[in-house]
Amino acid sequence: MKKPSSLSCYHGINRRTFLHAGLITGLGMNMADILRSRAQAKEGKGLHPNSKAKSCILIWLDGGPSHLETFDLKPNAPVEIRGEFKPINTDVNGIQISEHLPRTARVMKHVALIRSLTHAFGNHNTGSHYLLTGNKPSPVVEHPSLGSIYAQQQPGGQKVLPPYVAVPQGVTYGGSGFLPATSQPFSLGGDPSKPDFRVRNLTPPANLSLQQIGRRRDMQQFLDNIKRSREQNPVHTPVDTYYEQAYALLTSPESQTAFDIDKEPTRSRERYGRSRIGTGCLLARRLVEHDVGFVTVVDKGWDMHQQIFKNMPDALFRGSGKLPALDQAYSALISDLHARGLLDSTLVILMGEFGRTPKINDRAGRDHWPRAGFVCMAGGGVRGGQVIGSTDAFGESPSEDPVSPEDLAWNTLSFMGISPDQAYHAPNGRPIRWVNGGKPIPNLT
Repeated sequence: MKKPSSLSCYHGINRRTFLHAGLITGLGMNMADILRSRAQAKEGKGLHPNSKAKSCILIWLDGGPSHLETFDLKPNAPVEIRGEFKPINTDVNGIQISEHLPRTARVMKHVALIRSLTHAFGNHNTGSHYLLTGNKPSPVVEHPSLGSIYAQQQPGGQKVLPPYVAVPQGVTYGGSGFLPATSQPFSLGGDPSKPDFRVRNLTPPANLSLQQIGRRRDMQQFLDNIKRSREQNPVHTPVDTYYEQAYALLTSPESQTAFDIDKEPTRSRERYGRSRIGTGCLLARRLVEHDVGFVTVVDKGWDMHQQIFKNMPDALFRGSGKLPALDQAYSALISDLHARGLLDSTLVILMGEFGRTPKINDRAGRDHWPRAGFVCMAGGGVRGGQVIGSTDAFGESPSEDPVSPEDLAWNTLSFMGISPDQAYHAPNGRPIRWVNGGKPIPNLT
């Protein structure tokens, strides 16, 4: 059940004012809505105080990354299966990954590599829905993403920063699903790798100063005071509370600092790389440092039906492909979180919607293949330095310990202190569980 692109106004307040103030996000909601969702959540609802993972960074490889060119190479398979890339050793005895992931090879001691992810939905929409929500696609209900479940479960409070952020912007099934739109991610609305990047919701338009926005805020408070004075029995929380917090986000030094990637030293920027995924991962680390609980970093372009052996490593020129950028960004994020003492409390997940066909097609590419894929999990209580599950000799199907999207969602929510079996009661009173099924992944902790 999809939501309209905009939300209705509360108490008759015209949202146009806040459009002019630059407070509307790319997914059709504003920061006041996000903050309202926290106030609507009950204190401590669904959260386990002893959960180890305080934050989660999901790196979403949009399009479906090939397991056979990354983390599950088959060097002994026939040439039409194994492809052109060679496996290399990692810092963990017995674990090999692609030659184009040399930096990642040096941080595998922190990573649990799941080689047996499997499902049956081979197009992008259904596969993405399944992996991002942990529920099979349905024609009658759109389930919430794991990030939106996390946002909905947060207790009310005075934190300025939103609980769920998408970098650079959310994907179709990374949103609130059947939950209120207040659980949508806060999207940046721009590419953080660009020199002129600004978070549009934190930057007033050129024709408005913070002083002018402050005057508009004062006028809004004045009008709300008049309205409340005429209401003998107000039912709703006064809307000015939420817009006051939205104003605080716009003017808060903490929010400005958290999103300001220019504050990073040049050495740090170069370590992650200047690519979109590199700056995205660096920004994710900054947000986690400022207590943002769930960050999704979206990297598009993994749907390689042709020239996969050229495009993955080199694309336009040597080293410009998806693998070198991923290798630099992912390894930097893992090692940086570890060095800062944040890895133990930050769950890092690397995945896409499915793997690719074992047999190379006639365009030197690989097509969609949901029966086999990979997930990398690190930090947040995960036991690194191991491989979970395996695929057969051709990488077609799991040969041991298959892991379903339900299993992955069940474990992710559990790591984040949320009960996967908890039911959300829809407005019609119908209870809907976060995850239908799912079980602990063997040896993950």
